[in-house]
Amino acid sequence: MLLALAVATIVNVSLNFREYSIKGATEKAVMTAAIVKDGLTAHMVNGMMDKRQYFLDQISINNSEVKSLWIVRSPKVITQYGKGFANETLRDDIDKEVLKTGTTVETIQEGTDSIVLRVSIPYKATTSQPNCLQCHDVQRGDTLGAISMEFDITNMRNAGMVTILKILAINLGFIVIVLYLLNHYVSPYMKLFSSMQEGITKAYSGDFTHQFFTNVKGDARNIAEQLNTLFTKMQETFGNIKYNLSTFIPQGCVSSKDPLHEAKSIIGELSDIYKFKKTIELDLDKEAVYKRFIDALEHKFEVLHFAFYQIDQARNERKLIYATSDKAMCGNTVNLNANICRAFRTQSDVISTEYIDLCPECHKQDDYYVCIPFLINDEYSVVLNIAAKDESDVNRINALTPSIKNYLEAAKPVIESRILTAKLRDTSLRDSMTGLYNRRFLEEFIDQVIAQSNRKDETYTIMMLDVDFFKMVNDTYGHDIGDKVIVALAGVLKDNIREADLAIRYGGEEFLVLLHNASAEGALNVAGKIHRAFSALTFDVGNGETMKKTISIGIAKYPEDADSIWKTIKFADTALYEAKNTGRNKIVEFQKEMFQGENF
Repeated sequence: MLLALAVATIVNVSLNFREYSIKGATEKAVMTAAIVKDGLTAHMVNGMMDKRQYFLDQISINNSEVKSLWIVRSPKVITQYGKGFANETLRDDIDKEVLKTGTTVETIQEGTDSIVLRVSIPYKATTSQPNCLQCHDVQRGDTLGAISMEFDITNMRNAGMVTILKILAINLGFIVIVLYLLNHYVSPYMKLFSSMQEGITKAYSGDFTHQFFTNVKGDARNIAEQLNTLFTKMQETFGNIKYNLSTFIPQGCVSSKDPLHEAKSIIGELSDIYKFKKTIELDLDKEAVYKRFIDALEHKFEVLHFAFYQIDQARNERKLIYATSDKAMCGNTVNLNANICRAFRTQSDVISTEYIDLCPECHKQDDYYVCIPFLINDEYSVVLNIAAKDESDVNRINALTPSIKNYLEAAKPVIESRILTAKLRDTSLRDSMTGLYNRRFLEEFIDQVIAQSNRKDETYTIMMLDVDFFKMVNDTYGHDIGDKVIVALAGVLKDNIREADLAIRYGGEEFLVLLHNASAEGALNVAGKIHRAFSALTFDVGNGETMKKTISIGIAKYPEDADSIWKTIKFADTALYEAKNTGRNKIVEFQKEMFQGENF
């Protein structure tokens, strides 16, 4: 900057000095022209025009800067007075231009050794003193002639060069002094600033080990010492923040070169997961927890196309929990044999871009997908299948996978708890001997089941079953044999009803079956199959003896026979009572005559 300032100063001085030199010479030329004009006028008035050359020569001799001086006459003056002396003729085009235009012309001729200023000034006729019209046959304002002068202003240029060199020397001296002062007083501060910049750059990457040094005393040294103290404390307290925060998220979080940004991201992730976990802890069952996780996939992670499965490891079956599309990514065979699923079998992420046809069961071989397995406990796992648009979308999903697993990790204990709760609940609602639902289940859930069926105009056929002469079995062969009979009848029921139907151990040797949307003929067919299947069983009672047993079945229909399910059950029990009273080992449908005189 100092050098640029010096150069600008020198250029400015040079231009101004040159302009000043030319302007000074031009002013001298104007003064000389005025003197010559006055002298020539005096010579003319006094009749001494023949002596004018001496006068002109004296002007050149007495002024050393005037290199040459001559005058020329205009054509009108030549016509009136003649051409004049030999040296008063036109010398060049400049003289012609001045006589023609009546304007002053300046030219400069510069060489390595000299610089010459040429000034040609016109003389015009005036009517004031002197009154040129008295002696010349011209009009006012006509050009009478011109005076041309050449000034040697080389000395002015040389003087200007010397001046410029002096200014340059002064500027260079000033620059040297300033640079010395800067180096002596400013450089230590610059070194401190460089050290600070280096330390801050390292700190940006999480490295606070940098030490600041300075030779400057006073406030600068205090700042350096305070920075060293600050960085030491930051290293001690912040150095392990990333590690400590990462322990809260088992599978990691976002990765960044900036540890502060990474810590912020981890804290944000922890906050979101904490809110998620606090929310699902109040949900009633695992289905509600799954719904929360699905909401997180759609709204937080912006996953557009996916399917979420639960896998029963004991039964080796896969069940669809939720899908964004009716078109499945995998075949139905995977639902029946979960081990076909590569992600579940290997418990590792399956990414379509890693290898061609990586998972043969996937229907989207020409598309992009990511499959993420997650183990809940020894009994259940989940698998998330995500369809991607392209390879960049796969990369985006891969970046989200750790966070997705963090949510599953947070939900894991809640899901386990809800599974256990459901299992305990299911145990309390099932008969431990047969595995069928018990009477408590019927009492708790039948009303809501029937309410739902009423909304859909659905029907139920109620079958009440009882083992004929069951007390005799217990009394004759013992309760162990009686239990075998009960378990066998439960097995017959399971084998002969649909998944939509319900089989319930109503109490003792009595069973209740609810057939969903069964026709009258269909209900009788099911009852017949159950009756025949049980009658065909043979029971080993010990000592080489066997026995066979029969059942009686009563049937009533809802809402055909009664306007409430409990009345229908009562009517089925009435039909069963009728079967027993009329010989047992038969199927009896309820008839209204069975309740003559009674109001239900």
